[in-house]
Amino acid sequence: MATRVATDSKSPPDDAQSVSELTSRVKEQLETRFSDVWVTGEVSNLTRASSGHVYLSLKDDAAVLRAVIWRGSMQALALEPTDGLEVICHGRLEVYAPRGTYQLTIDRLHAVGTGALEAQLRRLYAKLEAEGAFAAARKRPLPPFPKRIAVVTSPTGAAIADFLKTLLSRWQASEVIVVPSRVQGAGAAEELAAALEVAARLRPVIDVIALVRGGGSLEDLWSFNEEVLVRAVAASPIPVVSGVGHEIDVSLCDLAADVRALTPTDAAVKIVPDGRQVAATVGTLGLRLDAALSHRLEMARERVVSLARSRIFADPSRLVRDRRDVLDQHARRLRRLAGLAVDRGRERLAAAAARLEAGSPLHLLARGWSVTWTDRDPASLRSVARLAPGDTLVTQLADGRIWSRVERISNEDVGT
Repeated sequence: MATRVATDSKSPPDDAQSVSELTSRVKEQLETRFSDVWVTGEVSNLTRASSGHVYLSLKDDAAVLRAVIWRGSMQALALEPTDGLEVICHGRLEVYAPRGTYQLTIDRLHAVGTGALEAQLRRLYAKLEAEGAFAAARKRPLPPFPKRIAVVTSPTGAAIADFLKTLLSRWQASEVIVVPSRVQGAGAAEELAAALEVAARLRPVIDVIALVRGGGSLEDLWSFNEEVLVRAVAASPIPVVSGVGHEIDVSLCDLAADVRALTPTDAAVKIVPDGRQVAATVGTLGLRLDAALSHRLEMARERVVSLARSRIFADPSRLVRDRRDVLDQHARRLRRLAGLAVDRGRERLAAAAARLEAGSPLHLLARGWSVTWTDRDPASLRSVARLAPGDTLVTQLADGRIWSRVERISNEDVGT
């Protein structure tokens, strides 16, 4: 249908189109011509609806293009978009007739270079490091012989095959439980974080969790640098070993994990011991144990032989006689010591009696001394101050007593 343009506003054509008709024609033309387009721009005004759809704008210095990522397309994206990220998107233009607007419906999305991703990575690293998410003090040692191991990864990728091959070649005494999850694309980080929580809730309790993925570009491994997954690794109640990418790849999950492995294969090496080495060690310890037991047995045998040759077994009564002789010696020594003690006691008693006799008042009286007191006070006189004329005195001599009366008292010295 040809479109006629009216040249006279006062006389519109009879076949003028309605808004819906014009919009329908624009929609048909636009969606047909722009059904397969690639667009680069910076993500802005990003919002996530409760339905799971993501609405955003792509902008450059001169224009803004509205865009949408339907929920069903999110899992196919290489990474989840964020505000400020430079991206290249694939999709098609669609016209929303009720509003007369158009938008880009995105089905593929990639970062433009690595500069924006690296800047975003550095910002998140600084934030989590300040919170202590990467601190060495919070990292836990792995059990030396894990009984149950949970592996969080894609069940169809090469990483799980490499991990299991290495683990089973080294150690076959552990039970391995695979907790499946996507490891790439938008929403993979949330899915991996949920898988970690599932692994932590398994019963019987898991001894260690392996978070593994094969190599790839920074964009491919971006899920392991997203905050939700890094925090889940740091908060896991079970020790986590992170083996993501190749040896040169370092993700934030590697830094937050209790142990960082260089690859999925290295993760298996770090989690389980080498069964051959364990068997060799057990064999060596067994030989040492046998040698130690043989040595102790030989020493015990020699001691038994030595005891069998001793006098106690050759003549048991000899021990009784020896003990009797010793007892007799002790008895004789005890009697001798007792006699000496009695003699010394007698000597000390005689000396004490002599000293007592020498100081006895009766001995002094026999030498001509006397003791005098009054009949009213039996205490011996030591001073004339206690006497008065007429007092009755009692004088004790060696062979009797004398009673006398005081006629006169003088204070003169004996020598005057």
